[in-house]
Amino acid sequence: MRLLLQWSGLRSNTRSSFVMPCAAQTRFLLLYGSQRGQAKAIAEEIAVKASDHGFAAEVSCLSEEEKYNLERERSPVVIVVSTTGDGDPPDTAINFVKKIKTKTLCSVHFAHLHYALLGLGDSNYSNFCNCGKTIDKRLRELGAQQFYASGYADDGVGLELVVEPWIEGLWDALRKFVTSAMSTSQKDTNSHVGDHNAKNEMGTIESAVTDLNLHLLSLNESSSQDESSGSCNTVAEGELLEASLTRSVLPLSESSLNIPALPAAFLDVELLNELQQDSTLLKPPEAAHQVVITSAKQLTREDAVKTTLLLEMDISETQLIYEPGDSFDLLCPNNNSEVEELLLRLGLVEKKHHIVKLQVKPDTKKKVSQLPSYIPEHSSLQYIFMWCLEIRAIPKKAFLRSLVEYTTNEHEKRRLQELCSKQGFADYNHFIRNPSLSILDLLCAFPSCMPTLSVILEHLPKLQPRSYSAASSSYSNPGRVHIVFNIVEFPLCPERPVPRKGVCTGWLSNLVLPILQHSGGQMMLPVAQDASIVLPKVYICSRPSSAFHLPSDTAAPIIMVGPGTGVSPFIGFLQHRKKQKEEHPDVSFGETWLFFGCRHKDRDFIFRDELGLFQAEGTLTHLRVSFSRDQDDSTEEVKPKYVQDNLRLNAQDVVRVLIKENGYIYICGDARNMAKNVHEELIDILSRELQIDKLEAMKVIADLREKKRYLQDIWS
Repeated sequence: MRLLLQWSGLRSNTRSSFVMPCAAQTRFLLLYGSQRGQAKAIAEEIAVKASDHGFAAEVSCLSEEEKYNLERERSPVVIVVSTTGDGDPPDTAINFVKKIKTKTLCSVHFAHLHYALLGLGDSNYSNFCNCGKTIDKRLRELGAQQFYASGYADDGVGLELVVEPWIEGLWDALRKFVTSAMSTSQKDTNSHVGDHNAKNEMGTIESAVTDLNLHLLSLNESSSQDESSGSCNTVAEGELLEASLTRSVLPLSESSLNIPALPAAFLDVELLNELQQDSTLLKPPEAAHQVVITSAKQLTREDAVKTTLLLEMDISETQLIYEPGDSFDLLCPNNNSEVEELLLRLGLVEKKHHIVKLQVKPDTKKKVSQLPSYIPEHSSLQYIFMWCLEIRAIPKKAFLRSLVEYTTNEHEKRRLQELCSKQGFADYNHFIRNPSLSILDLLCAFPSCMPTLSVILEHLPKLQPRSYSAASSSYSNPGRVHIVFNIVEFPLCPERPVPRKGVCTGWLSNLVLPILQHSGGQMMLPVAQDASIVLPKVYICSRPSSAFHLPSDTAAPIIMVGPGTGVSPFIGFLQHRKKQKEEHPDVSFGETWLFFGCRHKDRDFIFRDELGLFQAEGTLTHLRVSFSRDQDDSTEEVKPKYVQDNLRLNAQDVVRVLIKENGYIYICGDARNMAKNVHEELIDILSRELQIDKLEAMKVIADLREKKRYLQDIWS
């Protein structure tokens, strides 16, 4: 993510107990932990802005332990860190978190350290910003002191709402910290007053951040009400118009705008005369394994709202191993027709096979600049757009700001300025962020915008692999792994006149079309070895789970909650448990509960027959299903619509399993709605059944989390 708007600073203050070195630019250490590049980009942007405020940032990734030493660090430390999965540290911060959580560290281990922290997260997940909060809490436990209040940015509503004011306030906090440190070295007085001011100002920033979030929610609600009521604004000569992607209305259309500074260009791009003919073939990383898709099956009926596919991949020729609950990353390309259309729009389609040579501009004003590591040398233009760049990424406001410079039509230029401005953040959310527009959508909407290739390469992020839970057990199916997914659909809308499928799910569905079988939900049969059928191949990487596995104690009862494709890992759980019971008949096995839900019993009840077999043979002790669209209005009987309804109906057993029998609960599926609703229902169940208030019930769930007995595999 690039940083976006010009905000007024939020301020903080603290006292110091050591002398900062005097220099033209005061040094501070800037550390980041990033999973998909957002925290890194924000850290780099802080470093770029630092020199404008009289500071020099020394930037390192948290994983680069050889480049920094917090035990000896006497300069201020700024940490930017994201959270991944269900509250886990990003891969680059795992070792750092483990190190600071070492129990042998004393309470004054970091007493010399003064820090500020910015956490990134998504409020659709229950453990919002958990990694940042964990680092923050642990540093304070080890004696470190904040010189600036921590900020926690929410990708669920827009990171920039917290990121921008937090960064703007950082410079005053650093200046006050340095001044305080220097004055303390001359005379150690007024420390009590300094502490009091620090607390007051930290309260001020926390209050301001809360106000920002409330302001956003208010605007979103009013925007939704306007949309639902069909309201529109009055413009010149009484003409009634509604705002759109390409058109603003009063008051924005006549507002003075605060737009972000133009991001510094840092790439020199040259298209060589050298050609690469095989420009669509993936150059896989060392960790990737090419595997064959041996079978593919549609699990839902043709009239289902969503199309669900089950794929079987042969991993017998690889070193890949997995447990039920682990995931696999699939390396996928962008849609070929979208790539061709984008290259055509940029006037580069005739150059698509040319080799691209990248260099960092020798005169760039960007302080932290390097070649994109995800673009291999000697790559063709077509290859880069197919395999390296996330061309579906929602353009950040810094990208829009750069596009302004390449737009000739004054009306279009003004609208792009509005969309990247402080005043236009509601329009940005409504017309770009919410409908998930891409750079291609924007270029189609603003025809006079003709950005250079270097701008595109500077702003489009890395094309990320897509992760899918294993829907099988290697114990039961050696050398094979199954994955299940819905084909994601992006319907047409005013901002996107062409419907699209998900990048990976659309590609996979086309790839397996020659071998696709249709069924009512049973497991697939192997594809006949017909010489005319060429089995498709894909590249995958393993992504082991840290905790989402069956309990080591087979006697422990488990509750599984997985509507829709969220049932996938639980199929692997049940396959595994069935095999365990067959091979160890004398071992005790606990109850297994599965709460499943879908829209229609006859259209999208995936794995219906297999779950019935698991139940019949005793592997699955209790199956509770709900169908949200099969409600019969002709009867007074109210049937459970969602998985949380069935949890409520079985509340006594849920409490018995989790509290009295020390069982485990696993939740898999949608984070935005299902996981939140299940979490709230469990709080209500514990409160009612244990006769405790909701706060105590929340503490019970927190304790289950801490003991790794409340586990989630969720996505937004």
